[in-house]
Order: sequence, then C-alpha cells, then structure tokens
Amino acid sequence: MKHAMQKLQEDAKKFGPLCVGLDTDPSYIPENIIKNYSSAAEAVLAYNLALIERIKKDQSACCFKIQVAYYEAMGLKGMEVYAKTVKAVRDAGFVAISDIKRGDIAATAGAYARAHFTGDFETDIITINPYMGFDTLKPFTEYTAAEKGSKAMFVLLRTSNPGMVDIEQQELKDGGRVLDRVGNELNNILQESRKEYADETCSPVGAVVGCTEESDARALRDAYPEIFFLIPGYGAQGGAAKICGILLEKCGGTVNSSRGILCAWKKDASLEEKRNAGTLTMDDLINASAKAAIDSKTELMSF
Repeated sequence: MKHAMQKLQEDAKKFGPLCVGLDTDPSYIPENIIKNYSSAAEAVLAYNLALIERIKKDQSACCFKIQVAYYEAMGLKGMEVYAKTVKAVRDAGFVAISDIKRGDIAATAGAYARAHFTGDFETDIITINPYMGFDTLKPFTEYTAAEKGSKAMFVLLRTSNPGMVDIEQQELKDGGRVLDRVGNELNNILQESRKEYADETCSPVGAVVGCTEESDARALRDAYPEIFFLIPGYGAQGGAAKICGILLEKCGGTVNSSRGILCAWKKDASLEEKRNAGTLTMDDLINASAKAAIDSKTELMSF
C-alpha cells in the first residue's frame, strides 16, 4: 500500500505540480453571489465544490490544500463546510492536504492526529509545526504506517513569511541553523520509514519550503533530495516560478496557490463590466479561477 505522499508525488508528475489552496474566505465571493445562498458558509461550499469539479475536468492541478482556519472562523457551519470540502476533494480522486499546522505534546498531539486522520475530518496529509520539539511529531508519524491508514504530513521547514528569520534562520551554537536541525530530523524519519516503505520514492513526511527567497532554494533542494516539498508563497505572496523550478527538482513538490486562483475574478479584464455592475455569477468566478489554474500550471511546468 502506498502512503499518501507517494500518491501525491505520482499525481504531481502526471497532472503537474499545482496545488489549489481552498483558503476560501467569504470575502473572496461577491456579496451579490452570497445573497443567493442561505449563508456565507453555503456560498463557500458551493464555490469549493464547483472548483473541485472544474479542476478535475481540466486536469490542471494535482491536489488541494484546505486551510482549516478559514472554516473555523465561520463557526460550526464553517466546520461542516470544511468536512464536506475535504470529502469532496478525496471523492474526486485528489489528495487532500489539510493545513492545520498542529504541534503539541503527548496525548494532545495524539488527539489532534485522531481528529484529522480519522473521523469526520479525515484527510490524507496534514501540516505540522515542529517547534515544541521532535517528540511532538511521533503521534502523527504513527499514522504513516499502513495499519493506521498510510497517512502523510508536511513539517514546517523554511516558511514563506518574512518573520521566519526570527526562529528558522537562527544560528545554532554547534553550527547550522534551526531549520537545518529540523531538516536533519526529517532525514532521520525518512530512514526509519524505509523499513516499511522500501520501494517508495519519497518519505511520507515532507517539508514546507517557501519559494519567496532564491538564496535557500538550491541548498535546501540538494540537502533533502528524497523529501517531497509543499511550496507556498507562489503568486499572491510574490514567490517566483523560477524558484519553484529549483524546489521541484529531484524528489519534487507541489506548489500552492490560494488567493491567486480564488480571487482571479478580481483581475480578469473580461469581467470588468460585471464587476462594476455587481452582476457577477458563480460561473464567472469559477471560469476565472479555472483559467488562473491553467495559467499557473503552464508557468510552473515551463521551468
């Protein structure tokens, strides 16, 4: 049985490296469209479902990343929409990455793992924050075993935000940076995973590596040739496709674009008249997002 990261690696090779981020804030949907639904949360769900269907038809992405915070912010109804969105992604045959960035110790970490690898919110891959220590990873990595679902995770390594220099780039007394220490642990996990997944071409534990700075891209890709990357920062955050091209070498990765796709209607020249008149439709939004996804895939595959 393949672990989820192996499937994602294969899908990225087949369909291209684009990951569509469903960080679907209600503010991304025009008010005249939201009024057609019983709530903003229902409008978000309708948008998500339509986009998942369209991306599948166009074969323009390899996966979806659902950022749980946007759904938590909508309350109970929002979490229902989150669960339905994750299920729709998986039912459509895509790998679902749930961007939850959990990181806690012992029994609490175990509870987080159960919450997102089983039950109502079951997903394929989650994001993890390792900065409370590496013992926080163990309750999650247990779920990479075949008997527990062959799940996977992305661990924060070098993120795309400017503030990553505050911790990730700090020098250690014995040499190297904090992020290098995290990377060494990811390589240790890779070696351990080979006991069960000897024939797989990537680790079930990948790394989050932002594409906003070219300086680290080559060094990180060369340092972790068998670790699959989740690459944020492309598009709205200013990450360049050429940096992504470096990070996509060797074991590969998937490049996330959220607002650049979700809000593509705001920059679509063909929709200017409708935007000004307040007559946009859900189809208009989906068509603009679908075009943005195709354009992003094309650009990413040109490097």
